[in-house]
Amino acid sequence: MDSNATTPLLPEVLGAMSPFFTQSFGNASSIHHYGQQARGAVERARESVARLFSCRAAEVVFTSGGTESDNLALFGTLNPGDHAITSTIEHHAVLNAFKALQSQGIDVSYVEVDSRGVVEPNVIRRAMQPNTKLISVMMANNETGVLQPVKEIGVIAKEASVVFHTDAVQAAGKVPIDVNEIGCHLLSISGHKMHAPQGIGALYVRKGTLLRPMMVGGNHERQRRAGTENLPGIVGLGKAADIAMDALANGSIHRIAAMRDRLEDGIFGKIDDTGLNGQGAPRVPNTTNIHIDHIEGEALIIALDLKGLAVSTGAACSSGAIEPSHVLTAMKLPSAQARSSIRFSLGKHNSESDVDFALSILPETVARLRELSPVYNKKAALSC
Repeated sequence: MDSNATTPLLPEVLGAMSPFFTQSFGNASSIHHYGQQARGAVERARESVARLFSCRAAEVVFTSGGTESDNLALFGTLNPGDHAITSTIEHHAVLNAFKALQSQGIDVSYVEVDSRGVVEPNVIRRAMQPNTKLISVMMANNETGVLQPVKEIGVIAKEASVVFHTDAVQAAGKVPIDVNEIGCHLLSISGHKMHAPQGIGALYVRKGTLLRPMMVGGNHERQRRAGTENLPGIVGLGKAADIAMDALANGSIHRIAAMRDRLEDGIFGKIDDTGLNGQGAPRVPNTTNIHIDHIEGEALIIALDLKGLAVSTGAACSSGAIEPSHVLTAMKLPSAQARSSIRFSLGKHNSESDVDFALSILPETVARLRELSPVYNKKAALSC
């Protein structure tokens, strides 16, 4: 139950990829039969990702993943003297990119979120400056699943003629994406968050948006990203995009939402002193972030892992961090609750029996950890 960290390949995705490892293995830049066979596969996958974005195929750039897509969007747009706006709850692929850009002479404003973890559009509007060049606000938060008002932010960007980038890594395949409705110029996704392989991603670049490449070499990806294309990975991402579109169209994504809701109800019904982080905000259907008071989140993760259940305290790239989640801290959650918070994130591979298993081991595991908590035992003794 840690799909926001990564997801397994679906059998259909692996099946689509397999021929391109050993049979149709050509270089998509070669003009012979093998190369053209590869080129056709790349372009078919590009069309699939374009349907996921509701954009033109020519506006899709394949990358190595979400981090590269985010970095390409930011480093490829900003110059010394520019001003940019982002939020305090972004993924570190964005936050650390902005930190590096600040050292290069770019001014960055970090806007706060409310207690639900939502960026208020008017806060973005008030942060605008005459030299604002770019706004970057994620579509769905990776820790809480909270959806941001990207359409409203897109309107603000359009009014000011500012480039708008959104990190949609945790939204892709879970909610519909229409770059025209959002009004963004740049949008990032990562394959391994939606049952495609690790090491592949994509960046939507609206036609006419100037983008400076981070890597130079051949003329790959219309001179926006040099390097021989990752053929099997691109094919896998295209197939995963098709599957995601089918799930959104036929409503099967609601199965995951129902499992998530049942998991939440079970936890709140069986374990005292718990609460939902992001309460009252719209969320993607697969994610819940819950504070389970009087325990340490890391201790619970280890205990559950020993029983066969994988969950997390937040972003996988921040695991082992001493400080509590920067997202929950930005939401003004008390430090103790931030440290006791657990993220459950479901995928297409999860079943109702997985929810049953989680609910069967969580209460006992939490109770045992609370018995070891001097703070909780002192509270219990006083109540007696």
